[in-house]
Amino acid sequence: MAAAQGGDRAAMDALLRRHHERIWAVCRRLAGNDADAADATQEAMLLIVRRIGTFDGRSRFTTWAHRVATNACLDELRRRKRRPADHLPDDDPEHGHATPDRSEPVDQAVSERMAIDEALAALPEEFRAPIVLRDLGGHDYAEIAAILDIPAGTVRSRIARGRSRLAELLGPGNQSPATDRPSTRP
Repeated sequence: MAAAQGGDRAAMDALLRRHHERIWAVCRRLAGNDADAADATQEAMLLIVRRIGTFDGRSRFTTWAHRVATNACLDELRRRKRRPADHLPDDDPEHGHATPDRSEPVDQAVSERMAIDEALAALPEEFRAPIVLRDLGGHDYAEIAAILDIPAGTVRSRIARGRSRLAELLGPGNQSPATDRPSTRP
């Protein structure tokens, strides 16, 4: 970290490579699609390089990097709202878009993952960001509070309310382990 802050390009490259996958995963779940996640991840990586000198060590580097990535992703989502939306036709056998047979275990896992992604995308940002940072990023409530710059109590309530909304969106029998987990763990 110190070497990267001191301008060592190899150290910076190693640091970015080490954290790229987790930053991508956070951006993917927040954005809801690969294209916006790729844009947000790229922007987050550039911001990390530009702002590495502002990292003061009061938190873990991962926490700081996820804050940068979350902000970059939320900015990307705001830009996306200003762009025209490309809508795909709904599954409709009448128009040649039949729902595939999901009887295979792999198809079921993919179907569940898609349902979770769709439900997450339907959540307001205020609930989606804390849930993704907790359940995907593995951050504790204090870290999420620092990343989102909100009180820890607000993090707890947003996660609880967001998980409740996810459970409603996913319906009975289609909940992921993340939505079943109690939110009382710090």
